[in-house]
Parts: sequence; structure tokens; C-alpha cells
Amino acid sequence: MPKGYWIARVDVHDAEAYKAYVTANAAAFAKYGARFLVRGGRFDSVEGLSRARNIVLEFPSYDAAIACWNSPEYKEALAHRTDPSVSVADLIIIEGYDGPQPG
Repeated sequence: MPKGYWIARVDVHDAEAYKAYVTANAAAFAKYGARFLVRGGRFDSVEGLSRARNIVLEFPSYDAAIACWNSPEYKEALAHRTDPSVSVADLIIIEGYDGPQPG
């Protein structure tokens, strides 16, 4: 079964207020088996638009990734982030690929 991923790009406008989101999201991420693959870090924007911060979370499955997004635990955390004075984000939830690779 393919894993599920959240791919997020975020511009943080209020770092202090954003810390409340980071603290609150830990409960949902632990409950649904999320694991950070990318959490900020250096990057080069080689094509298209970018934001200041990039995050990739891996979940055991696509269904777990969707369930986390819809969970009351994550909705509580999200309330700390969605005010545009705190941050602006683009986020997709995507199913991984576990088929054959190019030879």
C-alpha cells in the first residue's frame, strides 16, 4: 500500500504565533503516524513560485494523511495558523507511488 504525503509551502509572518501551531500539531501527527521528511531547510527554487518554508510529511497511507487533516486534533492546531497575519500556506495531500521505477 502506498504511503501518503503532505507537501506544504508556507510563508510565516508571525514566528511567535506560529509556534502555537507547531506545538499543537504534534498530537495529530503522532496519532496518525506522521514523520517529517522535510522541515524547513535549505532549498533552491529552480522553477515556478516558492514560499519561504517547505515541509514534507510522510504518513503510513493516503487514508491516514486524509484522516489527520480531517481530525479534530489537527483542526485545533490549524486554528493557530490560518490567520493571514500568522502564515499563508499551500498544502496538498498526495498518494505515494510504489510501482516499478525506470530501468
